[in-house]
Amino acid sequence: MWLLNTSTAELKFFHNPSSVRYAILSHVWREHEQTFQDLQTLRAQFVSPDGSPRARASTKIRDCCLYAERAGYKWVWIDTCCIDKTSSAELSEAINSMYAWYAHADVCYAFLDDVRDKDNPYAHRSSFRRSRWWTRGWTLQELIAPKTVVFLSSSWHFIGTKHSLAHVVEEVSGVDRAVLVHERSLDDVSVARRMSWASRRHTTREEDRAYSLMGIFGVSMPTIYGEGPRAFIRLQQEALKAIPDQSIFAW
Repeated sequence: MWLLNTSTAELKFFHNPSSVRYAILSHVWREHEQTFQDLQTLRAQFVSPDGSPRARASTKIRDCCLYAERAGYKWVWIDTCCIDKTSSAELSEAINSMYAWYAHADVCYAFLDDVRDKDNPYAHRSSFRRSRWWTRGWTLQELIAPKTVVFLSSSWHFIGTKHSLAHVVEEVSGVDRAVLVHERSLDDVSVARRMSWASRRHTTREEDRAYSLMGIFGVSMPTIYGEGPRAFIRLQQEALKAIPDQSIFAW
């Protein structure tokens, strides 16, 4: 697992990330996100005066590092730049491990870049409730897996936590409050119910509809981009093997 040093934005590989205290980012991808290769290039060619590439990192990466650093974290994980996506083996391993990585994180920062600083999450038409973050496939596991989720506005201002906003988050996401705050295990939730949480979410790649749910069902399988709807069929097959629950047929 590659982690970013919050003070330098340099990448370091950890063979046993469960032994490291790190923060993790959940966000909506936008155009021109910096990649693993981009950060390695910055380290090699565009070193800032303080000897680190953080000053030349993208605004999102830099602000995330700064926020985590102020909170006392030396390491942070960001999916756009902490996976070498040119390696199919590394990409597959990361996708299969991602739920565990979010679960093991000390804190997850949910960066809602379309939410105003002074927004009231409780208001019916709040920008918090209407954020695009709630519609993405990958953010479902990023909401459920971590014990602590901190919601941040477009300017990285604190909005609230998964626990303090549990009732609002339940209304918006459809995920049971007891599951959100880890009072109830996913193993106690039917397959059909888990599927319903993802029904209104979307992914850019068709295969990611299935891959983003592997952790929700506690299954692993090879990732094969290009297989299209076959990925979801394989997910259902693996879920049936792992979970003796026929509610999947009702779904």
